[in-house]
Amino acid sequence: MKQKILLLLTVFSLIACKRESKKSSSDWTSISSRIQFKEHDGILELKSGNFSYNFKKDQTPFKKIILLNASMAGYISELGAENLIIGVSSPEYIYSEKIQHLIKEGKIQNVGSDQKYDVEKIISLKPDAIFTNHIASFDNIYELLKNNGIQVIFLDEYMEQQPLEKTAYIKLFGEFLGKEKEAESEYLEVEKNYNDLKKLALTGKERPLVLANEMYGNVWYLPGGNTSVAHYIADANASYILKDNKDEKALTMSFEEVFAKTNGVQYWVNAGSYTSKKEMQKVNSLYGKLEAFNKGKIYTLSGKERQRANDFFESGVVRADMILKDYIKIFHPELLPDYQLTYMKELQ
Repeated sequence: MKQKILLLLTVFSLIACKRESKKSSSDWTSISSRIQFKEHDGILELKSGNFSYNFKKDQTPFKKIILLNASMAGYISELGAENLIIGVSSPEYIYSEKIQHLIKEGKIQNVGSDQKYDVEKIISLKPDAIFTNHIASFDNIYELLKNNGIQVIFLDEYMEQQPLEKTAYIKLFGEFLGKEKEAESEYLEVEKNYNDLKKLALTGKERPLVLANEMYGNVWYLPGGNTSVAHYIADANASYILKDNKDEKALTMSFEEVFAKTNGVQYWVNAGSYTSKKEMQKVNSLYGKLEAFNKGKIYTLSGKERQRANDFFESGVVRADMILKDYIKIFHPELLPDYQLTYMKELQ
């Protein structure tokens, strides 16, 4: 689970004017049921899960931020705000070439990992804000940072299961970074692309049966029928084997339980990041018993990987349209004859 953010000085006056026009508004901008924000009386108010925040007009836009999750880096990059990042955790998981370049130049510091954050370095960097998922076991660290005047903002975008709601977090980053107009434009573009692609998928000749994910040890973590994976598959006009399930989390199943549901499966997606079917079967010989392994097509999430970093979990967090496009290309290749997969790769 991991990070994202930029700001141009020339837009400060525009932002100030924009905020003045919002002063009388009491309407919340709802990203999802988990998170809403609004501006009123010079205050930017945020409700994120169980946490509430109030930022005064002189506190934003943020000029120096730290990301403790790689996934958030996708939002920052989409806004062209990489220069606002002064620290990241676990930089080896960040795919962005620009962010990696800034790390090599020393303009972005490594502040540790979710195993052990370098709290002293974080405090010395004096960020305007830290963006992270909330991890209860780190509450003492969060409190220490807050006591040193550092804003710790908890965003749990990874919990969002509707693809476009995950994308919509870019609006919040736009508010924090003075990039409201750019964020809104980016969201509307992704939303339009997504809905156009969804309509295109409905013209597919058939609705193939799909299996997802893989086993870890003796357990298959099969996405519930109300997860983002299930929504992508449905929107790409395919039939997921758990489409009637209502869970927003992965279900733990034995191989035998999954095997019983896979008769007629034509596509197996999100099958890890293996380099070949031979490697996959070497890791787990049970896969060879599946019809999907022997007769179907298998796709991994390794289309944009670089060492330990995978852009599916970075820019893909924002670009729901590109992920959907990949799924449509897989299930209905005739609909996108000239398109090459972005995040996914067929396993040979």
